[in-house]
Order: sequence, then C-alpha cells, then structure tokens
Amino acid sequence: MADQHKPNVRVDLQEKTTPYQGFFQVDRYQLRHEKHEGGWTPVLVRELFERGHTVAVLPYDPERDSVVLVEQFRIGAYAAGVEPWLSEAIAGIIDAGEKAEEVAHREALEEANCKMTELVKIGDFVMSPGGSSETTAMFCGRVDSRGIGGVHGLPHEGEDILARVVPLEEALKDLAEGKIVSAYAAIPLLWLQHNKASLQAQWM
Repeated sequence: MADQHKPNVRVDLQEKTTPYQGFFQVDRYQLRHEKHEGGWTPVLVRELFERGHTVAVLPYDPERDSVVLVEQFRIGAYAAGVEPWLSEAIAGIIDAGEKAEEVAHREALEEANCKMTELVKIGDFVMSPGGSSETTAMFCGRVDSRGIGGVHGLPHEGEDILARVVPLEEALKDLAEGKIVSAYAAIPLLWLQHNKASLQAQWM
C-alpha cells in the first residue's frame, strides 16, 4: 500500500516500521508532536492499521424518493459485539491508479447490479483517525431503482451482499432508531436528508 504520510513541521517522525503486512498491514510509528501549550511530547509509539483508501456511494432515486442500501456480514461489527449484518451504502477500496468516481460506479454494479447516471460528491472523511489512515470519498448517485434488489457480490471474494431499495423516509427512521449503525450509511443519509430538495430539482 502506498505511504500517504505527508511531512508536517509540527510532527517529528523518528522511525516507521511495518511489523505485519498481508492483505492489510500494520505500521508502527515512533514520533513526538507539538503540544497545545508549547513544547513537545515525549516520544510516542503508535500502531496504525493501514487498509488503504475507500469510496462509499448512496444511490438515490429522486422520482421514487428511495435509496439503495446493501447488507453484508462485517467482521469488525462481529468482533465489537454489534449485529454483524450491517445496512450500508455501497463501498469499496480504491486500487492503485483508480479514481474515486470509477470505484463508485464499479462497486455499484458489483454489489447491487446498479447503474448510476450521475454522481454528486458529498465529501472526504477520516473514518477512524485514532488507529487507521483510511479516508473515504463519499458520493450520492442518481439511479432508477426499478428492478434493483437481490443477492450480489463477487463469489471469489466471499461476498454475499443483499441489495434492497428502501424509501428514504424509512431509511432515515431506521437511522434515528439506531437500526443503521454504520458510518458508511449514516453520513450519506444525513447529507441526503439536508440536500434532497436541491438534488431533486437538479435531477428531475
């Protein structure tokens, strides 16, 4: 995985090693940084989970006021003691040389057999900055949701992904009631809640 670290004069990086490297990797940093009230911290040792950078896209049908959500097993939720089958936006890892928009379209086809005709950028987010360098580029995509649904994914990657069309009002209700707990769904749903009127005017 490419090193995304950028020099910062407020950080004194003394050593970086990679104790583990597989599909993901773990890096160990020894560094010190400036303190809010002046001076420097002692040398700190921090492990970092390096998983690359990702894209999430929430397909939205403005005519039917519905979104496409996917549900799949997530090992992180399982390990945390949370219901491991999560409702999420479509998401995937950005491979070397890919643009975020390309990944959004590719993953929508793979995970939901969903073809989007337009994309609007929501923003770039740091998902777990206390222990991971992952950033996620989030989008909302225009889609005709008729006929979308069923189980999809790449069998050779062990994917078993259920795609379903959900009225936006119902998805927002599930979010408010704590039934949707993934940030990959929560952030774009809240964005869409506040931008629906302008998006409908643009897309319809």
